[in-house]
Amino acid sequence: MDAVQVIAEPRRREILRLIWDEELSAGEIAARFNVTFGAVSQHLKVLRDTHLVTLRKDGTRRFYRADREALGPLADYLQSMWAAKLDTLAKLAEEAEEAGDAS
Repeated sequence: MDAVQVIAEPRRREILRLIWDEELSAGEIAARFNVTFGAVSQHLKVLRDTHLVTLRKDGTRRFYRADREALGPLADYLQSMWAAKLDTLAKLAEEAEEAGDAS
């Protein structure tokens, strides 16, 4: 599976977003999803197998971080996609605030 196919899956993109700027344990990542730990673990395995995340072991815990270099040009794409979503959310919040002020 190539990197484009891997990040095409929404949960894997969300995992990458979570670990973009910080290292998280598998449990911390799984806690942010409404699916089983096993399901998140499978997504992490796919990300690991395609070298899109780095893994650091500390005893029995595993910590993950996005590997931006391995993502290559896809890193810029993901960042711009996330930024666009934040811009849209900010615009909607401003519109809702303005509508509330007009009442």
